[in-house]
Amino acid sequence: MTRLRGTLAAAAVPLFLLSACAGNQPAGASDTHATESAAVPAAADSLVIRVESFGGFVPAEQNVGRIPAVSVYGDGRLITEGPHAMIYPPRSLPNLQEQMLTPEYVQDLVRLGKEAGVRDGADFGSPNIADAPSTRVTVGDQSVEVVALSEARPADPRLTDAQRTARTKLAAYVKKVEGLSTAEGVAQSVDYQPTAVAVLARKYVPPQAAEPAVKPQAWPGPALPGDLLNENIGIGCVAATGADKDKVLAAAGDSTVITPWTSGGSQWAITFRPLLPEEQGCAALKGVR
Repeated sequence: MTRLRGTLAAAAVPLFLLSACAGNQPAGASDTHATESAAVPAAADSLVIRVESFGGFVPAEQNVGRIPAVSVYGDGRLITEGPHAMIYPPRSLPNLQEQMLTPEYVQDLVRLGKEAGVRDGADFGSPNIADAPSTRVTVGDQSVEVVALSEARPADPRLTDAQRTARTKLAAYVKKVEGLSTAEGVAQSVDYQPTAVAVLARKYVPPQAAEPAVKPQAWPGPALPGDLLNENIGIGCVAATGADKDKVLAAAGDSTVITPWTSGGSQWAITFRPLLPEEQGCAALKGVR
């Protein structure tokens, strides 16, 4: 994995315990603030904080390969999706970026997440809105899922006053976490270098007449479509590692989201999904909603 060098990177350590008893006060916290004791996974690749969306009125294949908005790991790595060029058709590869946070900064974010109500079983209600995505927020070993966190009306009659208050607090926390990549003092980003890439393949459907014609490319990686992740829409998955990963990434760099790929005598539409540090092969994407 890529590592950043510099002031913030030098402060990052692979192991830390987040606890009020640890004697390590979070950045910006006062001495009198009561912090709930909470141990966070210590391994470098253990997930500490995540914000992600799922569901909603989008094509099923977009949900299968959806990338979390924010992931923070035990060694302080922050992984987000950076901006994309405003072109059509878009490039195939997502623009994943990596930055480094100090342990103190991560500790403060964990504390704030718990104060914002991230705990198993918390009640955020279900607003009167259809086809809205859900937001999942994970902090340490606690996780909440909230329907239409940003879409629901403040005065939605199906929400109680307590649920509205809980949603407001959580939405403010999500906004803060989603703004980490451009927050003051956070190290400059570099391209995330995955150790593996999941390749999501489904049968290629020729574009409409108005769409530009695209020349097929020969597939350089493991045979497609691989094991089915979603039988209902026929999405298969193979994981490219080592030399295969390097070949796949090199080929993907010259492709767009509408490029047809030839493998085994068939043409395939492909979504490239770089795997995150804790994700092990295609199995990590099974059951993703």
